[in-house]
Amino acid sequence: MKRDSMNTVRIPPELFLQETTRRHFFSRCAMGLGGIALASLMNEKLFGAEAPTLALPNPMAPKQPHFAPKAKNIIYLFMAGGPSQLELFDYKPKLIELNGQPIPQSFIEGKRFAFMGSSHGTNLLGTRRAFKQHGQNGMWVSEMFPHTASIVDDVSFVMSCAAELFNHAPAKLFMNTGSGQFGRPSMGSWVTYGIGSASQNLPGFVVLQSGPRGPRGGAVNWASGFLPTAYQGVPLRSQGDPILNIASPKGVAPERQRRAIDAIRDLNLKRLVETGDQEIATRISAYEMAYRMQSSAPELIDLSGESEETLKLYGIDKDKPSFARNCLLARRLVERGVRFVQLYHTNWDSHGGPGENLQGDFEKVCRDVDQGQAALIKDLKARGLLKDTLVIWGGEFGRTPMGENRDTTGRNHHIDAFTMWLAGGGVKAGAIIGKTDELGFNPVEDRVHVHDLHATILHLLGLDHKKLTFRFQGRDFRLTDVHGEIVTRLLA
Repeated sequence: MKRDSMNTVRIPPELFLQETTRRHFFSRCAMGLGGIALASLMNEKLFGAEAPTLALPNPMAPKQPHFAPKAKNIIYLFMAGGPSQLELFDYKPKLIELNGQPIPQSFIEGKRFAFMGSSHGTNLLGTRRAFKQHGQNGMWVSEMFPHTASIVDDVSFVMSCAAELFNHAPAKLFMNTGSGQFGRPSMGSWVTYGIGSASQNLPGFVVLQSGPRGPRGGAVNWASGFLPTAYQGVPLRSQGDPILNIASPKGVAPERQRRAIDAIRDLNLKRLVETGDQEIATRISAYEMAYRMQSSAPELIDLSGESEETLKLYGIDKDKPSFARNCLLARRLVERGVRFVQLYHTNWDSHGGPGENLQGDFEKVCRDVDQGQAALIKDLKARGLLKDTLVIWGGEFGRTPMGENRDTTGRNHHIDAFTMWLAGGGVKAGAIIGKTDELGFNPVEDRVHVHDLHATILHLLGLDHKKLTFRFQGRDFRLTDVHGEIVTRLLA
């Protein structure tokens, strides 16, 4: 096996010649010519003098989009649990006025909720949070987000988002994959499948987590589904080893490790030639990436080179894990060419139970994210990165205008209307899109479904959501299924 200056693995032609004699050809061609999986690895010059070696394809190599993109990278700030838009962005004086009164039956007739009944109540709940208008666009933001209030003119708010599934795990899956069914690729996987990644030494799709626990559903939210596993998200830890067991064992010299990886690669290549199984190519790529990440990943999480001014902007202790620290890492990741970075922060599930109330618990989770997310926008903008980086903020759904009566008062899951915001990467700065009724229950203007949001995100990356497909089990799948309209009011 040989390796060129770009560290690309190259397969000698004699290996193919050994494995593709006529006898081997017919013995392994169970379904005729249609069974030749090697077609993706070979070309007509394979056996000629003009092609002495053949490069193993890099699944993460940058690819041309369908048209000129506005954004090159994505940072997705996922607020796991469903943040209450009524305590943050969707100011409803009428709801405050009608606090404690039963919601009109016409609103909830035929609707489904995660928790509803006599024990949880159907009375309206007005917010106790003070709201003020901010920026040139006059966006209402509550006292819970003082730092976020300072970036409203750089952000586009979508007040009328709508989803379909009202329980956490399937709703997170729907927001991330466009389907509530297991086995579908996540948005980050679709993006890296479509346009690859510019980073050679870090994964194209990286996941960072913070909060008291991981998001419900776990790894299926960043899985590659039926796409090759090369495109699945790679979780990185913000302290210690970025990936468990990435460091070489004590006593193992780099030369010895390189020889072991080369031997494993050679065995995998031999099997790849025999079977044409692209998952073997993914395995080879994963070994090589892990080897390179032994130096690139520790350098990534080492914040010693960041200025005190930057650390103060984010409000972080560089030695402690936090959402704000992950926001800074997200900026460092896109600087290094990583295509899709997703940050999960829990727990926004404000039902009113222990650890989930709209009083102290809600205030804490707001403090966890407020300064960091605002600093990320300011930092990207100051470094000239915001124009190429699309930042997305939101959860899997919102919260009802009705209260839930548990140990304390909270709110139920709500899929009909909630707020998300986007910034940079071709998004119209300062826009306020959509409007809900006076109780905040239903959209009354510019309803934006999750499929519409996905179509728009792909469009900003230069991808036509109807053309970004993958054939599986006899049909072409896509992130937006058979739905999705581009939200043109979001576009700069």
